[in-house]
Amino acid sequence: MILSFFDETFRVSLQDLYYLKRNILSILVTILVTPLLYYVSFCYGLGSNVNDMEGVSYIAFVIPGVVALSTLTSCFSSIANKVLAQRIYYTSFDEIILCPISPSAVIFGKALVGLIKGMLGCAILLIIGLIMTDGLHISLLLIASIALSCMVYSLLGVLVGFLSNSLTTVIMFTSVIIAPMTFLCGTVFTVSSLPVGLQYAVSALPLTYSTECIRASALGWSFPVLSLVVVAVFGVAFFLICYYMLSRGKI
Repeated sequence: MILSFFDETFRVSLQDLYYLKRNILSILVTILVTPLLYYVSFCYGLGSNVNDMEGVSYIAFVIPGVVALSTLTSCFSSIANKVLAQRIYYTSFDEIILCPISPSAVIFGKALVGLIKGMLGCAILLIIGLIMTDGLHISLLLIASIALSCMVYSLLGVLVGFLSNSLTTVIMFTSVIIAPMTFLCGTVFTVSSLPVGLQYAVSALPLTYSTECIRASALGWSFPVLSLVVVAVFGVAFFLICYYMLSRGKI
């Protein structure tokens, strides 16, 4: 049963994996440009005027935040746009649905490429971060936190791809939900510095908890297990909604 699920998942993702293999250089450049700009602007621009943040250098504080941000930006948009295009413009998604493949395999098959892209991008960012500061620690807990975050935002991309009927809808979701997460979820400054109302608002966004997990594991702080559970709950929720829509033919 388990082997059958993995086989189906791989078959669903095979076309996207071939595309990733053929265009790996351009894809990596695309997903790394924005995080590297954050490195330069915040670490060397703003960072030169900030002595420390929560007991560590500002550079060491920002790098895990940018890595957390990259799990969102490198996974969500590409998956949402690809699923939308396959559903609406190429209608190739219909062929997948007609195959004797479980809905779970379809969902995770489409999310798998986002996970791979996110992990590759974050690996490069961490290597650069290790060169920039000696305050980072690579551990299995850090890798697990990054992998979970990448999968959660890939599942979010699949969900938005299911819900959207045009590129305009994806762009609107990106502007209304993704853009605020980029700046308000503790990636480049502490959430506690926000007004109380905004602190409550960002506590409803998954990137806040992803950032806490990745930063704590990267800096050797006490790990927030509850935050990891919250990230996983978001992932389960995204998956269940996708499963419901796919199994009930609502896409």
